[in-house]
Amino acid sequence: MINKVEICGINTSKLPTLSEDKKRELFEKIKKGDALARQEFIYGNLRLVLSVMQKFNNRGECADDLFQIGCIGLIKALDNFDTSHGVKFSTYAVPMIIGEIRRYLRDNNALRVSRSLRDIAYKALAVKERLISETSKEPTNADIAKELGVKTSEVDMALDAIMDPVSLNEPVYHDNTDAVFVMDQVKDEKNTDERWLDEISLSQAIDKLPEREKNIISLRFFHGKTQMEIADEIGISQAQVSRLEKNAINHMKKHL
Repeated sequence: MINKVEICGINTSKLPTLSEDKKRELFEKIKKGDALARQEFIYGNLRLVLSVMQKFNNRGECADDLFQIGCIGLIKALDNFDTSHGVKFSTYAVPMIIGEIRRYLRDNNALRVSRSLRDIAYKALAVKERLISETSKEPTNADIAKELGVKTSEVDMALDAIMDPVSLNEPVYHDNTDAVFVMDQVKDEKNTDERWLDEISLSQAIDKLPEREKNIISLRFFHGKTQMEIADEIGISQAQVSRLEKNAINHMKKHL
């Protein structure tokens, strides 16, 4: 599929690549109802569909079918794209194209999930979309289960059954200026800006300590050693380690 030059009658080796300026220009015309600009925009982004298709190249699916489904995702992305958000079109379109292809593969999967489980999954997805529309935030599976009147575990199982596993580091699109990975679409609850800034502040506070106190803090809190173990290692008493540790912490607090 990767090496196929002609897909759905289109010579993919001759597909154009639009610059970001050209995309913005065409999008302004599209908003005014220019059908030719819309056609040019779609044609100029077909390489995006091809790039996404390659992550599904081991599924044994017909390339023409996947290309057509990917184009549906591309068109949906174009119809819903909002330039005011300051996001590149490719960044917005990639998950839309992936989602469309995944739905197609899910509905045509040879490994059939039970009808009752699929029904719950489809209802859960419909409820999820409705709740997002109503509340403008992502509902939890517990919220969805409450709406459906089923157990949260049933929603968890149903949604897991229709999803394919994917690596966070798997690239889904790449060109000379723009690369999108799966992890770019995933929210990180742990490594937030606040946590990152706290870690920088802590590091700076430790750097201001005298070398001996810095060593004690490192051994105590980053290497998990006891005060007695540290005392034996650096050749002072446990009481001195305790005093130096306390002084170091008080000194760091002034800089945090």
